[in-house]
Amino acid sequence: MEKLSYQILKEKKYKGYLLPEAPERVLQFGEGNFMRAFTDYFIDVLNEKTGFHGKAVLVQPRQKRPGHSLADDLNAQEGLYTLYLQGFENGKRVSDKRVISCVSRCLNAYADYEAVMACAENPDLRYITCNTTEAGIVYDPSCAFEDKPAASFPGKLTQFLYRRYEIFGRNKGKGFVILPCELIAENGKELKKCVLSYATQWNLEQDFLTWLDEENMFCSTLVDRIVTGFPKGEEDTLNRENDWEDAAMDTGEVFAFWVIEGPASLKEELRFEEAGLPVLITDDHKPYKERKVRILNGAHTSMVMGAYLAGFDIVRDCMEDAVICGFMNHAVYDEIIPTLSLPKEELESFASAVTERFKNPFIDHALLSISLNSTSKWKARVLPSLKAYAEQTGKLPVCLTASFAFYLAFYQGRELTDTGLAASRPKGDTYTVSDDRSVLTFFAAHKEDGPEEYVHAVCANEALWDMDLTSLPGFGAAVTDMLKKIQKDGAYELMKSVC
Repeated sequence: MEKLSYQILKEKKYKGYLLPEAPERVLQFGEGNFMRAFTDYFIDVLNEKTGFHGKAVLVQPRQKRPGHSLADDLNAQEGLYTLYLQGFENGKRVSDKRVISCVSRCLNAYADYEAVMACAENPDLRYITCNTTEAGIVYDPSCAFEDKPAASFPGKLTQFLYRRYEIFGRNKGKGFVILPCELIAENGKELKKCVLSYATQWNLEQDFLTWLDEENMFCSTLVDRIVTGFPKGEEDTLNRENDWEDAAMDTGEVFAFWVIEGPASLKEELRFEEAGLPVLITDDHKPYKERKVRILNGAHTSMVMGAYLAGFDIVRDCMEDAVICGFMNHAVYDEIIPTLSLPKEELESFASAVTERFKNPFIDHALLSISLNSTSKWKARVLPSLKAYAEQTGKLPVCLTASFAFYLAFYQGRELTDTGLAASRPKGDTYTVSDDRSVLTFFAAHKEDGPEEYVHAVCANEALWDMDLTSLPGFGAAVTDMLKKIQKDGAYELMKSVC
């Protein structure tokens, strides 16, 4: 069976939309499953429906590891991959397949540094998108302007923007519309703040700072689509059905929603409405952001690690279990929704839709996949609700507190390896905790701690939470008691006892 390519699609008489040639108009930091099923899908539909006529060059922001990579697969397939979107739409089951053709190539920020920087010299380039996880938009003062590249993503972006300024700084309209997709509050403003910090640290000229402000638009955004990635276990069947080999296929739910905070003029550039795409360009994205991050993402993060330790592997099965689904609903309806500002009916309607999305029969959303980088996720998605609930009621929210105990139990590994922190479930099967290396090193250093010492060490680590969690009245003691119960009776029994 031959690899997916334009020639193969021509030979197979593929009848879907394809765009073999177009200028590179988008630079995308992040080649992973989510961005390819979300932003690249939208670009592909814009090309088809509105004549956007643009390709996206993807940049793998991490150091390339030895061996084969997704970037290699994408390049071997000329940027092509098959995207499967499945779920419910207007009460009906929907299953859609689309070959995405908006990707031109995939570069590595380290191995292909000069090629990435050369993209700044392309006059057609207008948009920059990124998703480097919640831990990606951070200012690391150890980065130097001379690094090739800077270690942090905002450092890389600053280097790229400066190259653009050097080439086109005197030309109006050659700045960028920057659309970060990381799930942190005010992601656009935070990213710009980091870029400005580097510009100051590196003593870049005032004219560059002026150009950043006047010619570039850092848009805060909200992204919403459950993406399940490569359909492992189904790839042979799907490849046979297609009659080509696709090593970069991707899967996700049919539901999607993108909120972009920007001026009305952006609607004329990016004609999402004309393309019939679920994208809202508005002057205030915050109410939508808070609702989605605190309810949908908060539900995921508060539930998945406990459910995984209880022996479950995919989200849908968790929703069919009365205890786990009950735990999640108690967290959402009784502990998260009361802390939000939108009308209660609107919030509960959104929460109900979330539960239906989690039950999607087409999607095997792996709990381990959701658990990636759970430290920054818990901080961004759960901690704000926990603090708000405690401030409003004077009590700790029991399910959200339990979610922290599940996190601690999940991160109790046995050995730090090149791939992550090796750990095991109660029945003995092993898994790998994946997070920022400094986080994993910290947890590895505390693997022999007793419950009290372990809880205190994690709670008191202000570098993880931007606060000392031991300052929350009763939190440390409650988490310690819950962790002991997990160790004695299991995560499932703790879920039973709190909901």
